[in-house]
Amino acid sequence: MFTLSIEHAITDFATWKAAFDRFAEARGKSGVIGDRIRRPIDDPHRLIIELDFPTSEQAEAFRQYLTNTVWSNPEASPALAGTATTRVLEPVSAAG
Repeated sequence: MFTLSIEHAITDFATWKAAFDRFAEARGKSGVIGDRIRRPIDDPHRLIIELDFPTSEQAEAFRQYLTNTVWSNPEASPALAGTATTRVLEPVSAAG
């Protein structure tokens, strides 16, 4: 499993979450098999989103989709502030 890690600032969580939810079908069609939304306890205006994929190619393709289609369109990505930091992560060790 590979994870697309996304970190970015937001202006309003409820607005951002509504937009995130509208892209549920796109995430599913792109191969997302799990997701987590986290935020630092000392910064409610910053999010870390982790999207899991079976392959690194799917994760990279979805990163390109977000960059070129979603984040480049303010109507599709309300409440974003600034530029996202992204990286595709690979597993190197499992707990247990």
